[in-house]
Amino acid sequence: MTITAPPEFEQVVARYEPVIGLETHVELGTNTKMFCGCPTEFGAEPNTQVCPVCLGLPGSLPVANKAAIEATIRIGLALNCSIASWCRFARKNYFYPDMPKDYQISQYDEPLCVDGYLDVEVEGQTVRVGIERVHLEEDTGKTLHLGGATGRIHGATESLVDYNRAGIPLVEIVTKPVAGTGALAPEVARAYVTELRDIIRSLGVSDVRMEQGSLRCDVNTSLNRPGDDWGTRTETKNVNSLRSVERAVRSEMLRQASVLDAGGTITQETRHFQEDTGDTRSGRSKEEATDYRYFPDPDLVPLAPDPAWVEELKAAMPEPPRVHRERLREQWGISELDMQSVINAGAVELIEATVAAGASPDAARKWWLGELARRANETGAELAEVGATPAHVAELQRLVDEGKLTDKLARTVLEGVVAGEGSPAEVVAARGLEVVSDTGALTAAVDEAIAANPDVAQKVRDGKVAAAGALVGAVMKATRGQADAKTVRELILSRLGAV
Repeated sequence: MTITAPPEFEQVVARYEPVIGLETHVELGTNTKMFCGCPTEFGAEPNTQVCPVCLGLPGSLPVANKAAIEATIRIGLALNCSIASWCRFARKNYFYPDMPKDYQISQYDEPLCVDGYLDVEVEGQTVRVGIERVHLEEDTGKTLHLGGATGRIHGATESLVDYNRAGIPLVEIVTKPVAGTGALAPEVARAYVTELRDIIRSLGVSDVRMEQGSLRCDVNTSLNRPGDDWGTRTETKNVNSLRSVERAVRSEMLRQASVLDAGGTITQETRHFQEDTGDTRSGRSKEEATDYRYFPDPDLVPLAPDPAWVEELKAAMPEPPRVHRERLREQWGISELDMQSVINAGAVELIEATVAAGASPDAARKWWLGELARRANETGAELAEVGATPAHVAELQRLVDEGKLTDKLARTVLEGVVAGEGSPAEVVAARGLEVVSDTGALTAAVDEAIAANPDVAQKVRDGKVAAAGALVGAVMKATRGQADAKTVRELILSRLGAV
């Protein structure tokens, strides 16, 4: 079979209907692991946070972590789920080198939370994403492949296993199939994961940092002709950024359309997203539930959350992110369209924190949606990862407000901050970028500009005050933009007797 060149995205959605689904894994921020007392601190030396229970040694017995159960119920409530009055853990049997027990304690046909939904806004439309289940399980360890160029097993000379992560509480949130979104499918996927991340962060149950693996997303995608049954889905595993969630759906839609257009069939399989190319590559055939040989874990008692306890948790739920954003919009005095731009850029929390650090809402928006958003787009990074913090931005704007920096100088200072040269004040000091407003220091530059431009100077003397702009520009150039333009103009008019 010869696969044709990838069709344009618009052509794909004209011929096919996409169906997406997302399986999101969230590592909970508990102090100890799911079934033992080992600590969960990120970044510890390999294999220093393990014990007989999380290593699955003979005779060890697990005990469920109540804080993890509570966090899972709160997530379920935030996603409008029904909370089970009775459920239990099961053993999911499969072999991975980073699975110390050769099975994973999870939930199968009796999850803790079921049948919820999450509404997301995409290009002025509200899309309801159904939640099939929210269940609790334990995470696996981590395999490190060494000696190769890519960090993957292919080409590696050795592999090492770190079991520190094995046993950390992991919540899996599985959506129902999302159909009918058409060309918006990639944006819907990103908007869903973004909103989900914001909800979980607002609950305080996880730091949901995708770059550290505490939020991981598996993206399911299929295509079908209008009126036909849904197509065979593929599962793109462990997508680790919001931008990549959107790119993975788009890429897989293009790839599947090429296969179908050439008369081929889609294989149900797991695939891996390539950050550098934006493509997905085949991983392995996708297992069915029967392949895992689920059965109730005999070492763990069933869970039966007290309905009164669930109601207490529900009553203490924080303000939903959508409500919080609307309140911020009113406080900032911006339109719904402007707020949508903030949301699309992933800048809500950054701007909120910048305002809390002392900047005005307009100034905070200017920097995050302007210079910093441009840098994020150029590098393909998330906005929060460009190298500047809300405290940096607030400090930068304060220097502008105090007259110590012009907007142009501030952009130069921001370059230094992003490059890791320190805070705005430190960059100003190191590069000598502070605005010069001392009249004594500027007088010589003003006199030189007047002497070099006698015709312009005479026009100013004759009453054509607007001509002073050319002299101001000459002084600014001579001082590398560090002169205070207002002070320069006043000096010029004074020296030429035009005031």
